[in-house]
Amino acid sequence: MSTKKSILIADDMHECILPLLREQGYDPVYLPVIDREGILKIIGEFEGLIIRSKTAVNKELVDAGVNLKFVARAGAGMDKVDEDYLNEKGIKAINAPEGNRDALGEHATGLLLSLLHKISSAHKEIKGHKWDRDGNRGIELKGKVVGIYGVGNMGMSFAQKLRGFDCEIIGFDKFKGAFEGGFIKNVELDELMERTEILSLHIPLNRETRHLFDEAYLRRFKNLNVLLNTARGEILRTDALIKLLDDGTLYGAGLDVLENEKLHTYTEQEKAQLDKLNSFPNVLITPHVGGWTYESYQRISEVIAQKIKEEL
Repeated sequence: MSTKKSILIADDMHECILPLLREQGYDPVYLPVIDREGILKIIGEFEGLIIRSKTAVNKELVDAGVNLKFVARAGAGMDKVDEDYLNEKGIKAINAPEGNRDALGEHATGLLLSLLHKISSAHKEIKGHKWDRDGNRGIELKGKVVGIYGVGNMGMSFAQKLRGFDCEIIGFDKFKGAFEGGFIKNVELDELMERTEILSLHIPLNRETRHLFDEAYLRRFKNLNVLLNTARGEILRTDALIKLLDDGTLYGAGLDVLENEKLHTYTEQEKAQLDKLNSFPNVLITPHVGGWTYESYQRISEVIAQKIKEEL
């Protein structure tokens, strides 16, 4: 097999990516069910690697990829990609947050509205033949202060979706100045913690952010009522969230991610924590599908192909 402009696609991708890459002169090899051992055996033959979240791009894999010029992550999160080592080796790192940001923004909005208006819990009661209007009275989003922690592609998309709800949107991002569009007020962390009523997390997972949101950190948010996490589960300690729910600090929580999403590997403690979360009627959990729609599945592939064309 020639190493010239050959790309290994080592995970499931929308079929549109193959003709898009061929139009650019690449030879894509589509092996969506290949395992890590299989990747390591053949990666030296390829100039490019496209992966999703199942494949850790670490020193072992990069060293095996002696002809690699780029690694593309079909999605947003780069927590399984050693970008520093790729940079050291002169290998381009690409991701595609533009591909699923709208899906994520819509999903976060859906979680929030369902929590405020008790849509999910009310539906469960009706299925159990219970009709309780007053017990399912909702809270309006209008007039509330929504704090966005991390205003990148995902945080910005969520903010854009909120614009029609007449709420105040404030944001904190340690790497940015003014936010585009003018509808998010850029605040310092102290102000975010002082004023936020609804907190939405949109930061990547790294050494600095892992378990950043523990009990002490969460309690610094003086007016916090609702917490949303559609970023990475490991940035939020589950035991801390349970404490704030148990003592009534939080009106509700919406999670699209968990600390450990491989439920079959759970310890007894992890099982107990998940059971506890599921016992709260004011908690919604979805299986990391916030950015995973039929539209984003195709759009991510299109974004990856376009970035390969523009950046290489």
